[in-house]
Amino acid sequence: MAAHDEVTTRLALVLGDAAVVTLRSVLERLIPDDDWPGGWRAGCGAYLARQFAGDLADWVPRYRAGLAALDAEARLRHACAFADLAADAADALLRDIERGVTRADWPIDAAAFFAGAVDHAAEGFYSDPANGGNHAGIAWQMVGFVVTG
Repeated sequence: MAAHDEVTTRLALVLGDAAVVTLRSVLERLIPDDDWPGGWRAGCGAYLARQFAGDLADWVPRYRAGLAALDAEARLRHACAFADLAADAADALLRDIERGVTRADWPIDAAAFFAGAVDHAAEGFYSDPANGGNHAGIAWQMVGFVVTG
């Protein structure tokens, strides 16, 4: 892995380096960059790093298990890590996980893990920037939300 930025370092302390690479790739597929920053660049990783030390602390073991299982699923189906999949292959795999269609051994419910990760990505993307994500209110700017007062 390349040199860590602060968010990557904080997440790696909680999840481990390999899981952070997978998490970043998942966030980039759930909310991809377009004319606006996607999930990772908008701060979903920073949101999770902050929340894993608080409200989402009980999700840390699920993220560890789920991200490892997702990577194992990618390796079983495509002979490479999830982060190395082409966008359409990654999206197809995530659609299967969403439906609970797995081939690898998952120690947790794959569909429930995916649903939680989607919810947390949306929270990180759209929530108040004070929660760690939505850097500079970028998601609010994207949808035309104006903070007054």
